[in-house]
Amino acid sequence: MATSDEKQIEDLIRSWVAAVHAGDLDGVVADHSSDIVMFDVPPPYEGVLGIDAYRAAWPPFFEWQAQGAVFELESLRVTAGADVAFAHALLRCGTRQDLGERPAQRLRLTVGLRKEGGRWLVAHEHHSFPLPGTAR
Repeated sequence: MATSDEKQIEDLIRSWVAAVHAGDLDGVVADHSSDIVMFDVPPPYEGVLGIDAYRAAWPPFFEWQAQGAVFELESLRVTAGADVAFAHALLRCGTRQDLGERPAQRLRLTVGLRKEGGRWLVAHEHHSFPLPGTAR
């Protein structure tokens, strides 16, 4: 059974996924710390550092997504302590053609959170895809 904190974090991540899917930039940025660090699929390789850079990273994704891509949560697991937590998820992320060619491919999401003033904030976000053709 999920704790109250784990449920709050699950709701936060589900809201974030819905905001990404809708192209809602304010919803995507909500509940992220000012010092967010994001390691994303595209460059920069050193990551996206800070809320302003995080906000600036999303419009190109929304443009790509508007061409018919999906962003759908498939699975989510949350573990929460008193003031830090992490979550990992798998998402269907791609165009219909991408998903047709690689139906098992999933975007991997890992999120690190901390509680500030009684509120959970995303402090770290990591997105990745497995390398094609390397499945065992």
